[in-house]
Amino acid sequence: MRRTHGAAPPVAVPPARSDVVVVGGGLIGLSAAWRLAQGGRSVTVLERETIGVGASLAATGMLAPAAEHEPGSDPLLPLALESLSRWPGFRDDLQAASGLDIDYRQEGTLVLALGRDEVERLRFRHDLQKRSGLDARWLTGPEVRAREPRLRPAVTAGLFCPHDHQVDPSRVMAALVQACLGAGVTLVEGCPVAALDWSAGRVTGVRHANGLTLADTIVLATGAWSGETGLLPDSLALPVRPLRGQSLALRTTARTGTLAHMVWTEQVHMAPKSDGHLIVGATVEDCGFVAGVTAGGLFALLEGARRVLPGIEEMAVEAVWSGFRPTSDDDAPIIDALAPGLVVATGHHRNGYLLAPATADAVAALVADGTLPAYARDFGLARFAKPEPARAFA
Repeated sequence: MRRTHGAAPPVAVPPARSDVVVVGGGLIGLSAAWRLAQGGRSVTVLERETIGVGASLAATGMLAPAAEHEPGSDPLLPLALESLSRWPGFRDDLQAASGLDIDYRQEGTLVLALGRDEVERLRFRHDLQKRSGLDARWLTGPEVRAREPRLRPAVTAGLFCPHDHQVDPSRVMAALVQACLGAGVTLVEGCPVAALDWSAGRVTGVRHANGLTLADTIVLATGAWSGETGLLPDSLALPVRPLRGQSLALRTTARTGTLAHMVWTEQVHMAPKSDGHLIVGATVEDCGFVAGVTAGGLFALLEGARRVLPGIEEMAVEAVWSGFRPTSDDDAPIIDALAPGLVVATGHHRNGYLLAPATADAVAALVADGTLPAYARDFGLARFAKPEPARAFA
């Protein structure tokens, strides 16, 4: 029952040859394919199921480096801020190329606290944000409710993050499909890649049910499936696993009202969309590729939302869904050249939408020049290498 992008590409078959083959038709794969095609390359995207089926259409669309910032995420922050700075240009290019609006909203994000314990934890988060140079403003309970009068009086304090924005994932994916098609990208659904084709230590193509597609470069953007065995040798194994997230869409009306900002609590986040939906997400479950929604998951979402926004009791539930976040061992993306002719872009955890512009530009630069931009160079596979044990000398 998830929301869809409503822009299924025309039926296509893989060509015998393409300058670049992108394996994976999610947000990261389509963004990279579009930028590569804009650079004049022939590009083919091979998607194992349907466009956006993994995490891309299950996401909320948060562009929230300040609200997301937590202890241990300092290495990721420069990349997050770099990508956020690229979003206005990415938005304008995408809307112009597709003719579609992606519902880019700039009202900012509120992070809420109820009760003394949550206020103390919010104070800690605010101190971390300030030390990291982020713009996050402390609000009292009355100041929070002045911005969002439908919140419960029990809301004690909040942080306002004015530069944390959001987009509508269903609209972004629809726009990317149209932009890719307009740039000449071949989009092939229902085409899982069975193997990489190697020659003299270089990846030269991919094998699939229709045969072989040769390419100068293969880009692996396989999301939560990137850590699965099969395509890569053990020496290039990617430390990526799926984390299931359950979410739901509520239908707001003039009677129920809605939110003006994206709102976070310790339990949930809520994102109002211009089509009248209020998205409530998302659980974090380390259960492998077990699809579906559960009573416990939906209860946690609804109770977490009702705790601060009583009006949800009268909102109709229009959709429920689950998806799989692609999560690396350090929750940061992997953007790298794994071998000659083989590039990877995966592991974006819950920051796929935020990091999409910078990732797409980094992949395009890596394919064109053989080097990553400075902002992406700390996110290679080598950072996960285990140090060799020290040798004992007699």
